[in-house]
Amino acid sequence: MLVVLFETDCPTCQMTIPYLNKLARSVPVIGISQDDQASTERFKEQLAVKFPVQLDPDFSLSRSFDVAFVPTLCLIDRDGRLLQSHFGFDKAALNAIAVRMGCGPVADEFDGQPASKPGCMSRHLEPKTDGDSPVSAMRSGRGSPASIVEVSDEDDLVEYCFRAFGDALPVVPPTTERVDKMLSGTTLERMEVIAHIPPCYGEATVEKIAANAVMAGCVPEMMRILVPLVRAVCDERFNVHGAQATTHFAAPLIIINGPVRHELGFACRQNVFSNVARANSTLGRALQLILLNLGGARPEGIDMSTLGNPGKFSYCIAEHEEENPWEPLHVERGFQLRQSALTLFAGEAPHGVSEHNARGPEQVLKSICYALATVWTHRSCLSSEAVVILCPEHARTIHRAGWTKQNVRDFLFENTGVPLRAYENAADAEGSQRTSNYQEILIDGDRCYRKFASPEAIKLVVTGGTAGKFSAVIGSWAAGPRGSEMVTYPVP
Repeated sequence: MLVVLFETDCPTCQMTIPYLNKLARSVPVIGISQDDQASTERFKEQLAVKFPVQLDPDFSLSRSFDVAFVPTLCLIDRDGRLLQSHFGFDKAALNAIAVRMGCGPVADEFDGQPASKPGCMSRHLEPKTDGDSPVSAMRSGRGSPASIVEVSDEDDLVEYCFRAFGDALPVVPPTTERVDKMLSGTTLERMEVIAHIPPCYGEATVEKIAANAVMAGCVPEMMRILVPLVRAVCDERFNVHGAQATTHFAAPLIIINGPVRHELGFACRQNVFSNVARANSTLGRALQLILLNLGGARPEGIDMSTLGNPGKFSYCIAEHEEENPWEPLHVERGFQLRQSALTLFAGEAPHGVSEHNARGPEQVLKSICYALATVWTHRSCLSSEAVVILCPEHARTIHRAGWTKQNVRDFLFENTGVPLRAYENAADAEGSQRTSNYQEILIDGDRCYRKFASPEAIKLVVTGGTAGKFSAVIGSWAAGPRGSEMVTYPVP
């Protein structure tokens, strides 16, 4: 059997329970709560715990299992011997335990949860304090139903929704009939919680996702993408909490790859960043409404962006794979060509680059380097990433010379820098204070500081119309594990 020791207010314990519920369908699982009866009952109800739980009021069981942190998982054989133990949340460990117990894996790489997460100190090792047992800020597996609002016959539905919901644009009224029709696009149970949306961590149930999809004007088939999109945006690597609350320009850019582009009508040709297709516009808008209505990051409140970004209305493109001479983005990130996928990047608005005269890859990319050098701010180096949007004509020019995608990335990395003269008489300017961390290089004989930390900080996407030699650069919000990382999720 598997024994799990937990605390009801431990976020990592709460994260682990749905996986143990899956396991409990096939093998014996027993929970041991380090909290009182009332807290434990709330925990069991809100997380829909599927296995028996007993209390450990004097922590004798916790001590017998030598628990230092929770959750702790203990695999016990028929004779009561400890075969294996693990503390904290770890998908690989959960799957290994499941396989050892004769079950299939219970943790999916793309379910929106991190690969691992540390737990909390065991209750019996905590400093003693007075007061009641902690009340958990519960992350439940089954959410509450969406509110039903009665609107009088005299009130215009669109005007009512304009006042009550939305992001300064009118929305489609989410009537029960429309929401039910939207739910026909998924087989998931309507009360299932897909994720909790930062920064206010509202429940994104399937039903509430559908309601926001209605408001955005989506078709029911878009639920196929919206569910993994919500999981992706709540992936801790993406850090939507930071992106939602920052004073920076950032907005989540959605990039669609694979057959779903054509199956649902995503635009990838001219005007790809514009109002050219219902699929692009409504998916991007639905995500923004979910972030607004469930996440609570309203522009007059928690969303502190100084200037904002038009992408906060809708920011969704598809890659023009048919005009891409290299592997598309999702293949580069580990997926099969015929698999559909979505990618998220916390980005600024596009910065256009015109280069109509260059006949070789070097000059095309040099023009892009100058735009890349200004990402975040000109003198700041090593802390940002960027997506380079190559138009099909530029991509053909570069590929015709025999260049690979990695060649392109390496060239941009080696030739993007900030001249040292930019720091003269600018000791107080942003970026100047960190020059001791920068790497000095020569670019065309000029002494420069290297702009990016590695070639991998520069992502490449080919999209847009086949006429016109216009590419673009999209700078990131804070990059890396302490900021926001690009994430890619499969679309079923």
